[in-house]
Amino acid sequence: MSCGNPHDVPCSEVLDRVYEYLDGELNKERVHEIKHHLEECAPCLREFGLEEAVKSIVKRSCSDPAPAELRAKVMQRISIVRTELRQEM
Repeated sequence: MSCGNPHDVPCSEVLDRVYEYLDGELNKERVHEIKHHLEECAPCLREFGLEEAVKSIVKRSCSDPAPAELRAKVMQRISIVRTELRQEM
């Protein structure tokens, strides 16, 4: 996914890190880079909004945090699916 405009941080990297961004797991420099990218890239902002909504729904539905092993498996699967989707584009 890309808006076709050049960015300091590529769209693929922003989308790969969106959950880390939402979870507050990035350092201040990375947060600034991703926030800046989202401000200027409408396709990534839409994708971010979707991810944010999904995370919010899951958070409301679950009272206990996911075990670290499950979280790692889910994140790995998300990465694989994103790679497959990029290859199809």
